[in-house]
Amino acid sequence: MKQWTLPSRSIPLDDRWDVVVAGGGPAGCTAAAAAAREGARTLLIEATGSLGGMGTSALVPAWCPFSDKERIIYGGLAERILKESKATTPHVPNEQVDWVPINPEALKRIYDDLVTSAGAKVLFHTMLAGVYTNDGVVDTIVVANKGGLSAIKAPVFIDCTGDADLAAWAGAEFQKGNEKGEKLMPATHCFILSNVDEYAYRHGPQLHGHNKTSPMYDILASGKYPLIPDSHCCQNIIGPSTVGFNAGHLWNVDNTDPLSVSEAMILGRKMAAQFRDALAEYHPAFRNAFLVSTGSLMGIRETRRIIGDYVLTLDDYMARRTFEDEICRNSYFIDVHWAKEEATARPELMEKWEKQTIHYGKGESHGIPYRCLTPRGLKNVLVAGRSISCEQIVQGSVRVMPVCLAMGEAVGLAAAMVANTEHRDIHKVDVQDLRARLVKYGAYIK
Repeated sequence: MKQWTLPSRSIPLDDRWDVVVAGGGPAGCTAAAAAAREGARTLLIEATGSLGGMGTSALVPAWCPFSDKERIIYGGLAERILKESKATTPHVPNEQVDWVPINPEALKRIYDDLVTSAGAKVLFHTMLAGVYTNDGVVDTIVVANKGGLSAIKAPVFIDCTGDADLAAWAGAEFQKGNEKGEKLMPATHCFILSNVDEYAYRHGPQLHGHNKTSPMYDILASGKYPLIPDSHCCQNIIGPSTVGFNAGHLWNVDNTDPLSVSEAMILGRKMAAQFRDALAEYHPAFRNAFLVSTGSLMGIRETRRIIGDYVLTLDDYMARRTFEDEICRNSYFIDVHWAKEEATARPELMEKWEKQTIHYGKGESHGIPYRCLTPRGLKNVLVAGRSISCEQIVQGSVRVMPVCLAMGEAVGLAAAMVANTEHRDIHKVDVQDLRARLVKYGAYIK
């Protein structure tokens, strides 16, 4: 691509903040709330018009499990959000804490209240546009919104963009995909169908692709719906006669490539329409279904992973390892979706993949060290969410919303602790003090 040099110009500078959080997904919301709760002057910038990311704008229809099958392990702010979200889905049993359906519109308000009641300020429709560093210290970021370009200066920045944009643009080392930088997990464009016959849905054939009798295999065999690529079809009742879908895969989507995502959004909307038509033909519950909405965000599973002071490994996961500096626990299974050439609609290979999936037993979990949230070579930037420092296969577990909520609270508290110190170095945080404070707020660590 050709290069062009920006003419020299002055832009407004905002230096009122102690902590600036980039990205208002689950990790960004708890990070901003936790920092503001400590009295830090906190700003949260979000590229869309609502907080919550995958659970709201992307329409992911259910929370991944919050328990290790014995107890809730994502405590503190994460548990608070689960309880408040669950209260908006009254059809969910009181005891259920795993795979709880999401009411996305209600969840937007829950996140709004979480962040603003803690005292943080939010800038919607504001994109990160530039990062300026000096000897490993991010001095200033540039953002773009309807006010034009402006600069924001702060002692500490938290990258919750999901793609590690702030950290990567600041010069942090990162990995993407496999060791060759290839084979990102596919994306999914989630959608909602309404006017569903709930009785037929609850008692009719199960749609999940791991069910060998799923109508999805008849749909694929018919050849009538060529945009439906595979049998992937997770779904949940999210409201009266309303079902949210996390279904189908979109390959070769790189969320750091705007053209790639734009093309996927167009294809994803067409795919959702074919899902509606196919289900109307092959499943009695959906004969009169109406396609209400597709996500305004693409459901992205994987892009950059920073190189932190520690890289969480598959050995750590398999050993259910505990760390002296762990800031939360995680029990989600290794959930790696296939790259394109490995995908299939064949039930026998779907079963083979399911057997290769790594699940924990009852009560089992592993720790996530603080050092996975501290980018190597950057002094005042913390990272939380799916872009933390880990091996690609482990990212298939730590990328989901409950653990992102827990990581966000930890980095928000850490940022507040360091913002007013003389050294302003996130690598020098008293981690045992951080852990003790997190426990007081309800976190579960060992």
